[in-house]
Amino acid sequence: MKMKLSQRLAITYYKTKIHTIGLVSPKKAAEIAYELFCTPRKPRRKLKEPPLFHKAERLNLLVNDIKLTGFRFRPSNPNGKKILILHGFSSYSYKFEKYVSLFKKQGFEVVAFDAPAHGLSEGKLINALIYKEAILKIEAHFGAFYGYMGHSLGGLAGSLAFKELANQSQRRLVLIAPAIRTESAIQHFYKLLAVDQKLKSAFEQLIRDITHETIEHISVTHAITQIISPILWVHDKDDRICLFEDVIPIINEKPSNIQFVITEGLGHSRIYKELSISNTIDLFFRDGLN
Repeated sequence: MKMKLSQRLAITYYKTKIHTIGLVSPKKAAEIAYELFCTPRKPRRKLKEPPLFHKAERLNLLVNDIKLTGFRFRPSNPNGKKILILHGFSSYSYKFEKYVSLFKKQGFEVVAFDAPAHGLSEGKLINALIYKEAILKIEAHFGAFYGYMGHSLGGLAGSLAFKELANQSQRRLVLIAPAIRTESAIQHFYKLLAVDQKLKSAFEQLIRDITHETIEHISVTHAITQIISPILWVHDKDDRICLFEDVIPIINEKPSNIQFVITEGLGHSRIYKELSISNTIDLFFRDGLN
């Protein structure tokens, strides 16, 4: 993906800073790198609220002293089920107005929260485990949700939360271009900053110290082994953010509870905007009501 000039300059600045500090203290350099890795890009302009969100019930939830902002949409003819929408890295709930309208029409109550450090929510840092904890708090306060739909990082965090839920057989999970392996994101990050082996080791140790998890376990690949619910997985072969090559081993295992929809030419973000995809997701959730 081609970066803007401002992004290239920022990367050059951090690359120099991290390399210089790493010569003296790999641990300190790893801390700076971790903060960079977990900091989403902020939109340049003030977010414009879509008309549908004007009618939403505004929700607030405190998670580790960070106030999260969310939205609840109640249908005219409720079917008694709730769906939680989970956006991706450097994104926000407003982008999923189309799905809110679609699910409401089918009688679903819909809830969407801006993740920590995103949209209207507070916070400075985000990663899959921070997001997962927020999701479980949302589940406890506003669930139980019949369906989760997560895009990109929202797919990873959603799957990590979903595996801990009770009554999985009565729920459904939709993954749209999920961030499959944290390890892949980290390797891309290493390449971007051209870090050396000492910093890699310090960075990975820092993650283990902070999360008390192995990097391999912070993955959709690991999470789905503990999920028995029906899963719809949508991914594009030309996705340059969450690479399709990470999906292939899972497809080859032919998990009985996962339905794969593979597209070509839609990339990472266009895929969830495609009419055929939204119709497929709508049908998947409605099929579970029968």
